[in-house]
Amino acid sequence: MYLQHFGLTQLPFTLTPNTEFFFGLAPHVEALQVLQTALETGEGFIKVTGEVGTGKTLVCRKLLNDLPKQYHCAYIPNPYLSPVELRWAVASELGIEAEGEINQQQLTGLIHDQLLKLNKQGFHVLLVLDEAQALPDDSIEALRLFTNLETESHKLLQVVLFGQQELDERLAKPKFRQLRQRITFSYHLRPLSWDEVEAYIQYRLSIAGYKGTPLFTQAHAKYIASASRGIPRLVNILAHKSLLLCFGDGSRQVNKKHCKEAALDTEDVQMPPVAQPRRYHAWIIVTLMIMLISFILYNTNCCADIWAQMRAWI
Repeated sequence: MYLQHFGLTQLPFTLTPNTEFFFGLAPHVEALQVLQTALETGEGFIKVTGEVGTGKTLVCRKLLNDLPKQYHCAYIPNPYLSPVELRWAVASELGIEAEGEINQQQLTGLIHDQLLKLNKQGFHVLLVLDEAQALPDDSIEALRLFTNLETESHKLLQVVLFGQQELDERLAKPKFRQLRQRITFSYHLRPLSWDEVEAYIQYRLSIAGYKGTPLFTQAHAKYIASASRGIPRLVNILAHKSLLLCFGDGSRQVNKKHCKEAALDTEDVQMPPVAQPRRYHAWIIVTLMIMLISFILYNTNCCADIWAQMRAWI
């Protein structure tokens, strides 16, 4: 690969959400601030949505890594589960070991008892689901019923949902109005601006060990931001391919050709418009010439008339 060529210690633009590369971009920091504020309330659902590749899983992992010690987290990365499977997944995350065959009512009872036990130990229990748009309808209702588990003073379980924009569309349906009313905080991750893309690229390169003249200029960052529509995952792909092409050419700095070829080779990008030559310059010149000639002819005719009148007077 190009690691030795550019003096890197690791690949800077991998697709795996790695919190080591977490950069304080405005949308990600704002999402974490909303999550931290919501967790302090200790009740209801918290929802974070965004387009594919905007960094939801990275924010999720950053949240889990930075949780204070008083939080006990049950994390479900793939919630495409039936209500029965969802209950068992939650039980497993809570450390419940059921012996023998038990029915769903008994399993719910065990979950309730474990939540009470953790509560008495001073833990705040958090259930985090990534890719929540994949939850079947029945499982969404089962999830809502989990939040009915409570003491006289507060809820025993708080739920955080990370999902694509389709999650908002599903929860907007009338049949989910009960769950929707329990969403106390929500945040939508926006794409990055071009200057955020530039800072993001330079930061990841520095974390990967790069030292020297910037490999990507401001113009390159603008091109990548336009092609990727500001989506971090696509930024990673385009930057990685640009470095591969640069390495293949034996160059030490990325150029516009590398970025363009990377975009042409990548799915789901938006090719920046090609600047067209400004052909209207010729029309402006012709128009100005016509105006100048008309002015000269007009003044010439005026002078001729005045001269003729003076001669007649003399």
